Amino acid sequence: MLEIAKTDILSRLQFDNPWWEEGGEEKVVYEDTPRRKYFETFSQNILDTSVRRAIVLMGPRRVGKTVMVYHSIRTLLDSGISAENILYVSLETPIYTGLSLERMLSYFQELFNHKRDSKLFIFFDEIQYLREWEIHLKSLVDSFPNYRFVATGSAAAALRLKSNESGSGRFSDYILPPLTFAEYLMFIGREDELIETNRTNQYDSESSGYLSQKYVYLSRDIEELNKEFVNYLNFGGYPEAVFSETIRQNPGQYIKSDIIDKVLLRDLPSLYGISDIQELNRLFTTLAYNSGNEVSLEGLSKSSGVAKNTIKRYLEYLEAAFLIRRVERIDQNSKRFKRAVCFKVYLTNPSMRAALFGQLEMDSKAMGAMTETAIFSQWQHSKMIELYYARWKSGEIDIVHLERAHQVPSWIVEVKWSDRPHNSHSELDNCIKFVQKNSGVSQPILITSKTISDDNFLYKNIRFQFEPASLYAYILGANILQRNDVRVLQQRIGLLPPE
Repeated sequence: MLEIAKTDILSRLQFDNPWWEEGGEEKVVYEDTPRRKYFETFSQNILDTSVRRAIVLMGPRRVGKTVMVYHSIRTLLDSGISAENILYVSLETPIYTGLSLERMLSYFQELFNHKRDSKLFIFFDEIQYLREWEIHLKSLVDSFPNYRFVATGSAAAALRLKSNESGSGRFSDYILPPLTFAEYLMFIGREDELIETNRTNQYDSESSGYLSQKYVYLSRDIEELNKEFVNYLNFGGYPEAVFSETIRQNPGQYIKSDIIDKVLLRDLPSLYGISDIQELNRLFTTLAYNSGNEVSLEGLSKSSGVAKNTIKRYLEYLEAAFLIRRVERIDQNSKRFKRAVCFKVYLTNPSMRAALFGQLEMDSKAMGAMTETAIFSQWQHSKMIELYYARWKSGEIDIVHLERAHQVPSWIVEVKWSDRPHNSHSELDNCIKFVQKNSGVSQPILITSKTISDDNFLYKNIRFQFEPASLYAYILGANILQRNDVRVLQQRIGLLPPE
């Protein structure tokens, strides 16, 4: 019986790794699909074997983690790594159920007579399906320091929590968020058509040494850019939805059934022993409908019918699973509250709201809140940014960045899907009041608009910069990944004043 099982397992391993066959180096699936803009950094981390850690690629369902693994395998093969030195295993496959990572690795070693000092690359896809995976993976990293282990998983709640607890010093966590707006435009082939990119070299005047390149992005056609921005809000966070007309026509079926429901009805209940699945579903539905708006524990309890203590637990689960993001409130003086009874909740992917409640139009009432949701979603890959929102009795600021060391505000952004503030100046008074209370806030203050661009608008001796929200979303997604241009990014979004 054991020999038969082993034979079946070896047969499946051969099937999952077609590059092992003679001439099979070309048999890597998804080769023709576009690469995420996160791929280059991820691939470099895999090739850098000087760091003896396993890479744990986490993120929501259906954002392209498995595809990025196959792209990485293609890169390894192209770089001269032998096909027989690469193992891919999807732990979601039923035949691997109950099989340890050690056993699968031993079968691979036996197939090709690999030694302990061989240079191997092992990919474990959907690793959360293995009980106590983090203990086994840590043991493999310790036992085989010359092997490069990469794991992926969609049930990010288990991955994030367990990797923090058990993988200290052995795992490097890497998060793949939904598509940025910049990636969406690239995927549909309209990035160059709608975005003008001006790049200039910057040099050190004293040594004439090359420093960096400065990127400035402009919209070639703001009306068309806005149309694509609305499409992005409706379905653009998921690569498959971008390429499939069938999914775009019925995103509710794909996004709700295949993504949201699997997390709410299967992943989280199995991970945390949640018995009342409908209770969790009601809470998430309430949060999704109110994405971009301030909520309270008391209000959520009343609207969802869930006890406040239970809501606190559920919020942690939903956030760990990359479905939502909570943003903490500060007051007009940038002071944080000891008891965070009010906060904002954002969907990590605005497309989830459209799947649940219907697609947005250009003039939908929810466009303001969903524009804010989309802006926040562009930040998900960056770990250097601490974002809050300010709210007091008579005013609010949508985005406040607190400087980490001293917890004082350095820049603010007010998100609008309207050109009205450019003409109705009183709508800028909240920003004026906040700047007067917090003198360290850099200028110009960024206000997003629907169509208006204005780099130097003066009101009550405070300088403002108006940028269309769609263009600003693009700039964030493009610049956050442009790591060789950090200073320009900081200037563009307010981290540093312009030179």
